Amino acid sequence: MEAIFDSLADHLRSRLAAGEQFTASFHGERSDFVRMNHGRIRQPGHVVQATLDLRLMHGGRHASSAVGLSGHLADDKARLDGALARARAALPFLPEDPHLLVHRSNVETHSAGADRLPPAGDLVEAALDEAQGADLVGIFAGGAVFRGFASSWGQRSWYARHSFDLDWSLVHAADKAVKSTLAGEVFDRSALARAMADARHRLSLLERPARSVPPGRYRAWLSPAAMEELLGTLNWGGFSAKARHTHASPLQKLYTGERHFDPRVSLFEDVANGVAPDFQEDGFLRPPQVPLVVDGQAGDLLISPRTAREYGLEPNGASAAESPEALRMAAGDLADADVLARLGTGVWVSNLWYLNFSDRSAGRITGMTRFATFWVEDGEIVAPLSVMRFDDSIFDLLGERVEAIGADAPISLNNGTYFERSTGSMTTPGLLVDGLSFTL
Repeated sequence: MEAIFDSLADHLRSRLAAGEQFTASFHGERSDFVRMNHGRIRQPGHVVQATLDLRLMHGGRHASSAVGLSGHLADDKARLDGALARARAALPFLPEDPHLLVHRSNVETHSAGADRLPPAGDLVEAALDEAQGADLVGIFAGGAVFRGFASSWGQRSWYARHSFDLDWSLVHAADKAVKSTLAGEVFDRSALARAMADARHRLSLLERPARSVPPGRYRAWLSPAAMEELLGTLNWGGFSAKARHTHASPLQKLYTGERHFDPRVSLFEDVANGVAPDFQEDGFLRPPQVPLVVDGQAGDLLISPRTAREYGLEPNGASAAESPEALRMAAGDLADADVLARLGTGVWVSNLWYLNFSDRSAGRITGMTRFATFWVEDGEIVAPLSVMRFDDSIFDLLGERVEAIGADAPISLNNGTYFERSTGSMTTPGLLVDGLSFTL
């Protein structure tokens, strides 16, 4: 795909008229998808697709057009010529954009990770073998993802990575299930075996009679998966420079100094250790790491080109949404083997669901427990819990209520596949808090 991208970028440069400039963003993938149900393959599929997003500029005016690519160079050049003509015809009728900021650079970057994955069929068969005898339902997505950027100023950036995401549940009955994931750029059969064994153990615990507890505040262990959901909610403007300047950030009180997190809490946009490209859709390069929260205090913000132009800032490789694409929370020192003993009596939260802000300005988040959430007494799991709703302040959960942070921080890939496979990831440890407020 890189050769196709390079040829189309060169073709665009040769078609420009006087005073015109362009940027082009390439998105492509070769992906395998497999749906599984009742421990069997139900729907396999293979997708090869690529698009080129063209932006034509003249002065402060710009027009954009997306072109679906066939892989046949002559046909794709003709489609690109048509998109260029349409954009050129629209430019005289468009106003100048006061917030347009273009990366006027001739930098060249190239990041192409090796393909270290087994064939998709082998990986899926391994999962079904490990789950033999259990009611497994899930989805596999894996393969190569490509991104590219080119401009009339001479920039050429290319990215290619091979990764997989295996997202499955072992079902007990009705809505009782244990949800698990395994993802990365290298497949480790032993890691799959351990994850499946853990899921089977928790599945056996679901056979016990469910217990309900009254609303109130309980000691809780939030697993890495639960923390992924919790921190993912903060991606909705929590680290955005635009949201900070418009006072719309759920972490506004962190930035004003009214509130802070526990000194053990540090958060980073860690592109160097994720699977996201090291450049964004406008060509601006991303630094290896952006410190968002350092030792419980506010760090840097994610600044997109448009926000930078509007507020007189320097862009730091953020996308238009100004959301982390490789969020990492620093791990702590609580070993997995010690979690139950440290929890003592309280709630083990495996997963959270349907999260949203109940009071955005105060950083309050609400959501539901789901899948295997358990009641723990004296360091022992005694019963699965019925579904509960929590409503609590992120400043409390990551602040004064923090007792310990897990030592293990697994990476989880964003399993979104709308239009294309996501390149987002999150790396999070679990969190032990001395109080999580359940409202029903």
